Amino acid sequence: MRPAGVVRKVDQLGRIVLPKSLRKRYKMNEGDPVEIFVSGDHILLERYRPRCVFCGALDVVDYRDKYICKGCLGEMTQFHV
Repeated sequence: MRPAGVVRKVDQLGRIVLPKSLRKRYKMNEGDPVEIFVSGDHILLERYRPRCVFCGALDVVDYRDKYICKGCLGEMTQFHV
């Protein structure tokens, strides 16, 4: 992981501002969801990408307000009675 060379302070509500250059580089717009991960002493921010609720795959479709990959959806319909 490379440091971006930018330092920001956390405000009283726990917010930080991502520099415009980073938002532009990573195609992040106002209102975009961001996922927060913790790895050891590091806090990682990543653009949210829906994953399959069963296997975690990224190539998903919206099925009844749940994200499911085509493989798992095929397995579900195979056993549907």
